[in-house]
Amino acid sequence: MSELLTIEQALELVLEHVAALEAEDVPLDEAAGRVLAEGAAAGVDLPSFPASAMDGFALRSAEAPATLPIVARIAAGRPAERPLEPGEAMAIATGGVVPDGADAVVPIEDVEEGDGVVVVPGAVREGANVRVRGGDLATGDPVVGAGVRLGPVHLGALAAAGVPSVRCHRRPAVVLAVTGTELRSAGEPLARGEIYDANGVILATQIRSTGATVDRLPPVRDDAAATREAIERGLEADVLVTSGGVSVGVYDLVRATEAELGVEEVFWRVAVRPGKPIAFGVRGRTLVFGLPGNPVSSLVGFELFVRPALLALQGLAEPRPLFRPGRLARPVKMVDRDSLLRSRTAVEKGETAVFPLTGQESHMIAQAAMADALVLVPRGEGELAAGSAVSYLSL
Repeated sequence: MSELLTIEQALELVLEHVAALEAEDVPLDEAAGRVLAEGAAAGVDLPSFPASAMDGFALRSAEAPATLPIVARIAAGRPAERPLEPGEAMAIATGGVVPDGADAVVPIEDVEEGDGVVVVPGAVREGANVRVRGGDLATGDPVVGAGVRLGPVHLGALAAAGVPSVRCHRRPAVVLAVTGTELRSAGEPLARGEIYDANGVILATQIRSTGATVDRLPPVRDDAAATREAIERGLEADVLVTSGGVSVGVYDLVRATEAELGVEEVFWRVAVRPGKPIAFGVRGRTLVFGLPGNPVSSLVGFELFVRPALLALQGLAEPRPLFRPGRLARPVKMVDRDSLLRSRTAVEKGETAVFPLTGQESHMIAQAAMADALVLVPRGEGELAAGSAVSYLSL
């Protein structure tokens, strides 16, 4: 297998051919899952005024302990009408504007209130329970940096900092073409020799999960005209993903057709099990992935190579597969290729135990439904013992 690329070599070749897509302005309420092309800065001080961190009473710290008249009540969003004068206190809600003249807030549970006065029994530290203006961020400070995929916390911080829109890389447009005359959609009657299309559903779901858009073509018949029509359409997109037709059989038409249409093949076949006959090429800026027809091979090839490419197109700072550490729960046989085995995970004694499933053949998609991980078993001879340190991808 020396002529085959390793997973690492193939992935590097893919990423070498990826350039992040152009940027566009995206309203903040539409930016979930998008990747920042430019860092976003705060539009206001955060907080933009000295705010109370507690329900309590605003006062002058130097006057405590004391009994003070309550001269106003401050709700969030409704500042006091005048400054706090010496010898006074103002009731204040969490998030309320601390009035000029006050330098501390004493919590309501630490005082006694009655008959229009508040009794403060002990000393109060200057600045206690006051969120100073700009204490979180000052105007112009960076909020989120470029290359970050925006999640709820990022969006909340941006909203609080007064950022109405962000510059994000465009979503990749993907055309998905699954090949096979035998394929039918779920619910249609099957003739002898026909099967339902699982790859189209799997791959479309995987593509959408990256943030890309997908145009899923109807199953492509195994003839030259249909194959050419589908590939021509796919080459108009940012990425073309095909499934099936990349091996050496008489009906494996995809690679030859792509070559006729000007696709430069970067590699074909990787030392991985399942998924060896994966192909990758380019035409102009269009990335072209040819995944095997077996469902699990297709799933694995997507996670190793297509997902990183789609994330890199969106400008994600680290698009490579995220392998997590675990412990092998039972021994597995090693082969002359790196293997990705469908597995279940469980936490045992503070570590992730990885349980490879039975039935690892690449066509067994029903078995894959029970898996929540792909465990990486390195190439070699003999067995990898139970308890061995391994890496796995979450599904």
